[in-house]
Amino acid sequence: MPNSNSKLRCNNRGGQEAGRRELVSRSLQSAQHCLEDQDFGTAYAHYLLVLNLAPELKGSIKETFQFTLFKWAEELDSLARIQDLFNCYEQALELYPNDEVICNSMGEHLFRMGFRDEAAGYFHKAVKLNPDFADAKENFYRVANWLVERWHFIMLNDTKRNLTYLKAIENAVQSGCKSVLDIGTGTGILSMFAKKAGASFVYACELSKTMYELARDVVAANNMEREIKLLHLKSLDLEIPKHIPERVSLVVTETVDAGLFGEGIVESLIHAWEHLLLQPKPKNQDVGTGNYGKVIPASATIFGMAVECREIRRHHRVGMQEVAGVRLPNSVQFFSPTYASAGSEETVEPYTTEKLSRIPGGYVPLTEPCEVMTVDFNNLQELKSLAARKPWKLSLPVTEGGILDAIVVWFVLQLDDEHTLSTSPSEETCWEQAVYPVQGLLDYSVKTGDTVMMEVCCQDCYLKIQKISSLTSECGMDVGDRDDALSLGNEAELCNALAGLQTTNKQDGSGQVCVLESTEIALLNNVPYHECFKAAMGKVLLSLNPSKDLQSMDVDGHGSGVNLQESQNKSSLDVAPDPLYILDVSEGFSILPVIAGKLGPVRAYSSIEKEQHQAALTVISEANHFPKETLEFWLSHLEDESVVLQRPKSDKLWSIIILDVIETSGLIQQEVMEKAAISRCLLHSGGKIFPQYVLVYGMLVESESLLLESAVQGTEPTLGLNIAPFINQFKVPVRVYLDLSTLPCLPLSKPAELLRLDLMNPLLNSSSREVKVQISKSGQVTAIPFWYHIHLDEDHSLNTSDEFSHWKQAAVVLDEPIQVQAGDELVLDVQHHKSNISITVKR
Repeated sequence: MPNSNSKLRCNNRGGQEAGRRELVSRSLQSAQHCLEDQDFGTAYAHYLLVLNLAPELKGSIKETFQFTLFKWAEELDSLARIQDLFNCYEQALELYPNDEVICNSMGEHLFRMGFRDEAAGYFHKAVKLNPDFADAKENFYRVANWLVERWHFIMLNDTKRNLTYLKAIENAVQSGCKSVLDIGTGTGILSMFAKKAGASFVYACELSKTMYELARDVVAANNMEREIKLLHLKSLDLEIPKHIPERVSLVVTETVDAGLFGEGIVESLIHAWEHLLLQPKPKNQDVGTGNYGKVIPASATIFGMAVECREIRRHHRVGMQEVAGVRLPNSVQFFSPTYASAGSEETVEPYTTEKLSRIPGGYVPLTEPCEVMTVDFNNLQELKSLAARKPWKLSLPVTEGGILDAIVVWFVLQLDDEHTLSTSPSEETCWEQAVYPVQGLLDYSVKTGDTVMMEVCCQDCYLKIQKISSLTSECGMDVGDRDDALSLGNEAELCNALAGLQTTNKQDGSGQVCVLESTEIALLNNVPYHECFKAAMGKVLLSLNPSKDLQSMDVDGHGSGVNLQESQNKSSLDVAPDPLYILDVSEGFSILPVIAGKLGPVRAYSSIEKEQHQAALTVISEANHFPKETLEFWLSHLEDESVVLQRPKSDKLWSIIILDVIETSGLIQQEVMEKAAISRCLLHSGGKIFPQYVLVYGMLVESESLLLESAVQGTEPTLGLNIAPFINQFKVPVRVYLDLSTLPCLPLSKPAELLRLDLMNPLLNSSSREVKVQISKSGQVTAIPFWYHIHLDEDHSLNTSDEFSHWKQAAVVLDEPIQVQAGDELVLDVQHHKSNISITVKR
């Protein structure tokens, strides 16, 4: 009997194995048929079954499974079946837990949906699994800038800042503060200072998942994981005794931004005083601090001054009434977001930030620095009264005549009675300054003896400086905001105001307001850019339609200047030529379609999305006497806005397609070569893509600043604490938004052409290139800044590093500096992959 039972079991197993093989075979065939029919969901289900039944097939069907997963995920994404999409990826990662391609794809979906922390985890894992996986590296670098902001590196490298905080914390702990809470701990450096100073109990909270996990690793590496309790929470959510057993005697924090209040320090400290801190020490009483609460920093004083600065001006005010022959009517009022925020119900940051010591062209103080306000962080009632305080007036006497471009603000942090930190532009500091651009005035000129007036308030966790105006010394006239310009007292002021209105074309309030990003305003102010496009477009249109209409146009600025309307009236007597079609798909607000419309019988299409921008462009076209059909908005013609590059009509092709090739950050736009490939198929014979090609230039430099801004330099700046290896995991090889004209650096070579990207003739492109660079000066190569020459054609080009450019520059920062001598030669390996450029030095 035993023998017959074992035979039966053996037969059963054999039958089961045969059935399994049969099911696997049929499922594979079904999956293949489904793929042929593009039924990716069913194909994915069949492959899941196969891989669960036959794990031994994982290697052989891996690529097909990946393809099916990605196609099915795209479909689920388009159907907004987000949970199903993530379920599919989780199933796939159970089967292939160490597959870098699936990890990277999962990260891409998470990133698109705004889950940056989670996306970073998958990108980081993909890079660890395959350090040479270019897609994952590029994705990780992109998300790293979001997760660990670059100022972390700069501040951790600021030895003075770190030492000042350490000494203030040591003083507090030694005077009796034994329990410490670090709000917004970041890397955990202030918590570790407190522990090193002798605090008995240290707690630290951090809202960012990435920074919390980073702090956990840093604290463990410094052998303090048992002595510092890290909490992945916002401080406003901390409760006693749930998270902290009892009230603490010291709160340390640096949750301040360039405008002091923008990181929410006031709200955090109000909550801390009410729920987490011991009561403050009574004033004027000589008692120990052990049973009382205190905050580091103890207080702050905010300072401000008025400045003239061409760079700020060109990013926040449109400075001309005509651009490349296109009149900008006074009925369109352009503002940057900082001005728009003053009357907005949304919480918008009311300032921008600049490191004034490195701003191109410099700045001129028009007033002496003035104290704007002080705040005592150890006074609960004062903190509570800040938000409720009514706006107050501030006046700054003008000490130097000039153009009023901005109010610049900085502060001095009083950590305790002995230690201060200043963010002043005249100090060597890691901090930028808050900049409140002046907009909406009738006249921006001021002279010695005038007064700059403004209104100050603390609202929505921000310091707001608004209603900026100037009071002239002659008659006390307030040259203020356009909307307030007529509220004047005596007759003399009224006459002055009317005279001003005649010269400044004051609007009656019915104008079209157009809020542009600061980079869009800088672009509108970029005269060479628009003149260059005008000439290049005119050249193409003339070659495609050499009729009298085009020849009479003022293409290069010195033609016959025949009015467009007159030209079209004349041509209507003859047979009207077919219009030429022009598509502008450049990013943001662009007047290039209007410039094109002035060059002859064309139909110009703009890809502008925002309704406010479309309305402004329509007003501009009407002010330039365009027939209504000359300018159209392309997205209104598309069923699928994600596929912008299409034919204008079924029987027509484009004469010119304008692509945005370079981001204002200094990097190449994503998928630009793919867009160029599609564009080439949509061009009329003789039509052109603008730009036709781009040359990448670079040079070798020595720059300590770029090193300090890119990675923490060992343990010395962090006073012996081991932080660098952990935060440097988030360093990126390319620094963006640089101004080469003011970058502290020593050039070690002349500029060299690194790469050519040809949008019209892809056969001239190469994905990699070796470039020999001659060393002209001895030193240490630490970085390779790069920029672009954008060639619309052979005769017309733009340099992204010139003084009028709205583009910034970028730089590759080397992992290890290279010592060089004048006369040496370095070989650079330049790679171009999916719109990303990598530059390495070949040893």
